[in-house]
Amino acid sequence: MSPPLDTDDAQTFDGTGDPVAKDTEDTETDPRDEPTGPQIGPDGREIVVPFRLYKAVTVFSTLAAVLAYLIGFTLIDAATLQISFVRTAIVYLINSAGLYPTDDLLVAVLAITGIGFLVAGTAVYVLGTRFRGQGMGKPQGDSSEH
Repeated sequence: MSPPLDTDDAQTFDGTGDPVAKDTEDTETDPRDEPTGPQIGPDGREIVVPFRLYKAVTVFSTLAAVLAYLIGFTLIDAATLQISFVRTAIVYLINSAGLYPTDDLLVAVLAITGIGFLVAGTAVYVLGTRFRGQGMGKPQGDSSEH
């Protein structure tokens, strides 16, 4: 038979499944009780959100940025290479629609669209880094150690 669990040894968990530290004789407030919403930090404006939402924002903004970069570089590659699978597919689809653009116009449109995807991916990533989860503490810029 296993010994009964002592209530002092029992581990508690928060809503995200992370273990919660036991309250010792610290008089500090729980960092997870930090108010949410826009705040001005040392590195500019940041948005404090619940930790579960922070994880979702981080994952999906990074995924969207990576996909935008891949699409952007693929379109730039199609603009510069005359013999590219992507370019051949795009030309085939455009010709199927009854349009026959010149090579110069096609290169310009592909390059501008590719650069647009790169800029959009950068914007999504930068905006995603403005979020901070509740209880994550202050950024490194606040520390007095240099």
